[in-house]
Amino acid sequence: MPNLTRRSLLQKSSIAPAAALASAALPQSAAAQDAGDTVFHVFAFRWKPGTTEAQKARAAKDIAAFQGVVTGLLQTHVGNNFSPRGNGYTFGGIMHFSNKAALEAYVKHPAHQALLKWLVPLIEAVELDIHA
Repeated sequence: MPNLTRRSLLQKSSIAPAAALASAALPQSAAAQDAGDTVFHVFAFRWKPGTTEAQKARAAKDIAAFQGVVTGLLQTHVGNNFSPRGNGYTFGGIMHFSNKAALEAYVKHPAHQALLKWLVPLIEAVELDIHA
């Protein structure tokens, strides 16, 4: 396929190639995304005062341990945030799930619920779930 640019598309007399390119770039409908696309669960924590280094290490260890335990969890990456643009969120991670149903099952999973019981009092969190 030739290298298409906006200029080359505008120079062509037919609009069909541009229409095809535009339709290919449109996002999928929510229904199509829910059907089977993979999902990324992204999270970041601000630790509350008094949280120990041992508790932070336990969080990393416990989150990484979901790999191989939670059905549909494809990859887990967790660690300290070194970005100077982190706005105080010093810890975070990305979890890759096979689909939205796997993410929803993870949220209810007993191992995740056990983590939340001791972790939630120690953090201010932000979470994002993104279709990929």
